[in-house]
Amino acid sequence: MRPKVMLFDGVTSALDPEVIGEVTNGIRKLLDAHNLTMLMVTHQMGFAKDISDRACFFLSGAIVEQASPKELYENPQRERTQQFLNAVL
Repeated sequence: MRPKVMLFDGVTSALDPEVIGEVTNGIRKLLDAHNLTMLMVTHQMGFAKDISDRACFFLSGAIVEQASPKELYENPQRERTQQFLNAVL
Protein backbone atom coordinates (compact mmCIF):
# COMPACT_ATOMS: atom_id res chain seq x y z
CA MET A 1 0.00 0.00 0.00
CA ARG A 2 1.09 3.52 -0.74
CA PRO A 3 -1.51 5.77 0.87
CA LYS A 4 -1.43 9.50 0.22
CA VAL A 5 -3.44 10.29 3.36
CA MET A 6 -3.32 8.69 6.81
CA LEU A 7 -5.89 9.35 9.53
CA PHE A 8 -5.05 9.08 13.23
CA ASP A 9 -7.81 9.40 15.81
CA GLY A 10 -6.57 9.44 19.38
CA VAL A 11 -3.71 7.11 18.52
CA THR A 12 -1.96 7.87 21.84
CA SER A 13 -4.96 8.05 24.13
CA ALA A 14 -4.87 5.76 27.18
CA LEU A 15 -1.21 4.84 26.61
CA ASP A 16 1.54 5.12 29.17
CA PRO A 17 4.25 7.75 28.46
CA GLU A 18 6.83 5.23 27.25
CA VAL A 19 4.45 3.78 24.66
CA ILE A 20 3.32 7.27 23.64
CA GLY A 21 6.97 8.03 22.82
CA GLU A 22 7.24 4.90 20.70
CA VAL A 23 4.06 5.76 18.79
CA THR A 24 5.03 9.39 18.18
CA ASN A 25 8.51 8.33 17.06
CA GLY A 26 6.89 5.92 14.60
CA ILE A 27 4.74 8.71 13.22
CA ARG A 28 7.81 10.94 12.85
CA LYS A 29 9.56 8.18 10.89
CA LEU A 30 6.56 7.90 8.57
CA LEU A 31 6.72 11.64 7.95
CA ASP A 32 10.43 11.48 7.22
CA ALA A 33 10.20 8.47 4.91
CA HIS A 34 7.05 9.22 2.91
CA ASN A 35 5.29 12.10 1.26
CA LEU A 36 2.06 11.79 3.25
CA THR A 37 -0.76 13.98 4.37
CA MET A 38 -1.68 13.10 7.93
CA LEU A 39 -4.81 14.14 9.74
CA MET A 40 -4.37 13.64 13.45
CA VAL A 41 -6.78 14.02 16.35
CA THR A 42 -4.70 14.18 19.51
CA HIS A 43 -4.30 15.65 22.96
CA GLN A 44 -0.50 15.45 22.64
CA MET A 45 -0.25 19.19 22.10
CA GLY A 46 3.55 19.52 22.01
CA PHE A 47 3.84 16.71 19.49
CA ALA A 48 1.07 18.18 17.35
CA LYS A 49 2.69 21.61 17.37
CA ASP A 50 6.06 20.13 16.46
CA ILE A 51 4.98 18.05 13.46
CA SER A 52 2.06 20.03 12.06
CA ASP A 53 1.92 22.61 9.33
CA ARG A 54 -1.74 23.39 10.16
CA ALA A 55 -3.60 23.15 13.47
CA CYS A 56 -7.34 23.21 14.09
CA PHE A 57 -9.29 23.57 17.30
CA PHE A 58 -12.62 21.77 17.36
CA LEU A 59 -15.62 22.44 19.57
CA SER A 60 -18.74 20.28 19.44
CA GLY A 61 -17.52 18.63 16.24
CA ALA A 62 -16.84 21.83 14.29
CA ILE A 63 -13.63 23.70 13.56
CA VAL A 64 -13.79 26.97 15.48
CA GLU A 65 -10.21 28.10 14.86
CA GLN A 66 -7.40 27.12 12.53
CA ALA A 67 -3.97 28.55 11.83
CA SER A 68 -0.32 27.62 11.70
CA PRO A 69 0.62 25.77 14.90
CA LYS A 70 2.78 28.69 16.04
CA GLU A 71 -0.04 31.18 15.57
CA LEU A 72 -2.74 28.98 17.07
CA TYR A 73 -0.70 28.07 20.16
CA GLU A 74 0.87 31.47 20.77
CA ASN A 75 -1.95 33.79 19.69
CA PRO A 76 -5.31 32.01 19.72
CA GLN A 77 -8.15 34.26 18.62
CA ARG A 78 -11.08 32.52 20.27
CA GLU A 79 -11.65 32.61 24.02
CA ARG A 80 -12.44 28.88 24.15
CA THR A 81 -9.18 28.04 22.35
CA GLN A 82 -7.28 30.21 24.83
CA GLN A 83 -8.96 28.47 27.78
CA PHE A 84 -8.12 25.02 26.43
CA LEU A 85 -4.50 25.84 25.69
CA ASN A 86 -4.03 27.49 29.09
CA ALA A 87 -5.40 24.36 30.74
CA VAL A 88 -3.27 21.82 28.86
CA LEU A 89 0.02 23.60 28.25
